[in-house]
Amino acid sequence: MNVAKSTSESPASGIPAVEKRVILSMGGKGGVGKTSVMTGLAEWFQENGIPVKLLDLDTENKARGSLTHFFGGQVPKVNIHTPAGLDAFVDELTDGPPVILADMGAGAGKVTYEWFDKMHSNVTDAGIAFTAIGVVTADPASVESVLAWASQLGNRTAYLIVENSVIEHTDFRYWRESEQALSFQQRYSPSVLQMDYRLPILENATRNHGVTLGAVASRLTDAPELQKASLVMRAQSYRRRMFAEFDKVKDLLLP
Repeated sequence: MNVAKSTSESPASGIPAVEKRVILSMGGKGGVGKTSVMTGLAEWFQENGIPVKLLDLDTENKARGSLTHFFGGQVPKVNIHTPAGLDAFVDELTDGPPVILADMGAGAGKVTYEWFDKMHSNVTDAGIAFTAIGVVTADPASVESVLAWASQLGNRTAYLIVENSVIEHTDFRYWRESEQALSFQQRYSPSVLQMDYRLPILENATRNHGVTLGAVASRLTDAPELQKASLVMRAQSYRRRMFAEFDKVKDLLLP
């Protein structure tokens, strides 16, 4: 993939060309699989040779289930509950890779909204664009969380919604049919992807050991339960299909 972009302004509109992109998960409802999506997306960037900076902005300091946990403690942990906490986006992009992948925590809403209100116009002028990822399940609360964030972020970000099947035969009726969700879809035209239901034996083991699907698929883990041929093939299959979904929305993931 060629990620090179022009840095000049559009002569017709005077709007600066997008040079950098921040991809953030919309925090809120826990347990919907936000970090699984962000971990998979981080591997998608790596697989395609696209430089990306990972930031862990989940202030709950979870021992398991954070980007830091899955990537060997090498992901910077940023405390966003400071006056300049979210300026880390800008600081990291100034001389770093063209994409930042930021995993937001459940308590990140208020500080994120305030930061957008104060900083978004300046950041946009600098050629930085945003994509907000919302993960929905059968639980209406997951949808309400996404809608709450969108009501604050408005049209200052592009939206990518992941329908995550956390159980077999997940019913996404509330997301697909409720009046509030349909209003959001009509107004912002989000791209929508599907993430497969994963066997608990694989999902739980990867979380416990801090192992990515790629490590399982490539047999790079020492965990005995993750060396079973069936789970290796499952990981390969999940990863392949997830990457195919991300391939559909490159425009929302690249500068």
